[in-house]
Amino acid sequence: MKQLTDKDIADMGGVEFVPDGRNVNSVRRELHLSKRIPKDTYAPEHIVLDFHNHTEEEAWQMIMNAAQSGAKTATVITGASGILKIKFQNWVRDSLFSPYVVQCTPLNNGSFAVKFKKQIS
Repeated sequence: MKQLTDKDIADMGGVEFVPDGRNVNSVRRELHLSKRIPKDTYAPEHIVLDFHNHTEEEAWQMIMNAAQSGAKTATVITGASGILKIKFQNWVRDSLFSPYVVQCTPLNNGSFAVKFKKQIS
């Protein structure tokens, strides 16, 4: 990639390029780039949960954390057979997890697309 020279920049703008002389740190302060977003205010749009090699209790904790995270959707991979596929379907229908779910749709024999209700803070 070509490094732009002052002449290249001037040709693009049609005027002479004059740097403003500010240092990088002052620009970062003006743009508030040093401020971090607190973790509890950030919610991912989509979460992928894979229950393979997890216990029932771990899977329950994973799905409840996802529901309470503020995420809009999740792909839940239960596997085609086994207790977690059956348990997950029961959790969606009738458990403390069900009030968080707007829609749960099978993607294939061992995965589900889940749409969560919007969390009101």
